[in-house]
Amino acid sequence: MSKIKLQFICQECQYESSQWLGKCPKCHEWNSFEEQEVVQKKRSSSHSNQVQNCAKKIEDISETSFEQIHSGISEFDRVLGGGITKNSLTLIGGEPGVGKSTLLSSVLGALANNNQAKILYVSGEESSAQIAKRIKRVGAESDNFYIFHEAVWQNVLIEVKRLKPDFLVIDSIQTMISLDVQSIAGSTVQIREVTHELLNYVKGSSLTCFIIGHITKDGAIAGPKLLEHMVDTVVYFEGDQLSNYRILRAIKNRFGSTSEVGIFEMDEHGLHGVENPGKIFLAENRSSCHGSAISTIFEGSRSILIEVQSLVVENRFGNGKKTTQGLDANRLSMMVAIIEKYFSETLSLNDIYLNIIGGAKLLSRDCDLAVIASLLSSYKSTVIEADTVFLGEVGLTGEVRSVKMVENRLAELEKLNYKKVFLAISDVKKFQSRYKIEMVGLTKAVEMGDYIY
Repeated sequence: MSKIKLQFICQECQYESSQWLGKCPKCHEWNSFEEQEVVQKKRSSSHSNQVQNCAKKIEDISETSFEQIHSGISEFDRVLGGGITKNSLTLIGGEPGVGKSTLLSSVLGALANNNQAKILYVSGEESSAQIAKRIKRVGAESDNFYIFHEAVWQNVLIEVKRLKPDFLVIDSIQTMISLDVQSIAGSTVQIREVTHELLNYVKGSSLTCFIIGHITKDGAIAGPKLLEHMVDTVVYFEGDQLSNYRILRAIKNRFGSTSEVGIFEMDEHGLHGVENPGKIFLAENRSSCHGSAISTIFEGSRSILIEVQSLVVENRFGNGKKTTQGLDANRLSMMVAIIEKYFSETLSLNDIYLNIIGGAKLLSRDCDLAVIASLLSSYKSTVIEADTVFLGEVGLTGEVRSVKMVENRLAELEKLNYKKVFLAISDVKKFQSRYKIEMVGLTKAVEMGDYIY
């Protein structure tokens, strides 16, 4: 037997209370408790005293190999660790309209056509006609592709058992409800219950499942944090809706690395992987531009070229402002302070605008030298040669520090026929004899001024 119990659950941290509280004692949020009905199932006393298994030594545990299926879309396979792991549960999150459903339609269409896999696409949001129209638009139609418009998990399970698909898509988990829980769709209890039942079925069968999840205004996947812990893989689909480029990034992966990213381009026929991602982050014509500097970022196992553009203009009121796209504003302020301290240039009285081309976001400090070079180039109205690259982190004392994976970046730059690179002096001593590209070693960032002015 099971009984229904009323509980108040914090929508921020999932703290449970038997009564309503104005302030959550765990996360300290105000007015975050909502009343929800929770089904409590009685545990059998026979199971509580029964030992199911026992601890084993490492040498007594046999290794298990996971079968991976190649979807035919290399950028998608790269993020998942080389391919889609059979019998896994993957959660895909992203902003509304970024292309999550389009991405999965393209991937599953390739699986249906190339691997003859049976696909079941379940949607609680869009009608069957809307989904079919999108699948035809991206060229993913197949005789093995089935569409089911349903929001009740028990009905979905009946259809899954009838069709016996190889791949299942739930779009989205926030629209699914379980009849075992007396709560509205999208509530914490419903999301947790449906995901738990889905996980139990997937792990007990040969089914591979993808879940699409909504995100909150803070950028996190909506619902309990437990949702991300239950699944095997969590990936985010990111990108500016005004741009044609999207980035697929793994933040949890039980079958591979979380450092890999996949880059896609959106057009009228759907999403396509970008073979040379460095080109999308560089301007088409930068031969005679002030304030432009090239650097590299390292994503997963590859080096990607990015372009930093700056515009420094006089502010006649003497109260300069800083505007940045793709770089943290606090990091830009630090670079401006370093220039004023060690280069003896007054930038703070000017308006400063900084942009990372292509919508890229710099999360590391590998491009500090490029940011400084770009700012000085715009301020002094000098042009930096198009075949010059800046690579290094700059500390508050003005010193230039080495960055990770320098050797891989130098090999990529030489392959692309770049002629000169500015980097830390320690890296020059280590790699100068291995590559033909000209290396300018810097101990302090101020030493770079002689080359820019």
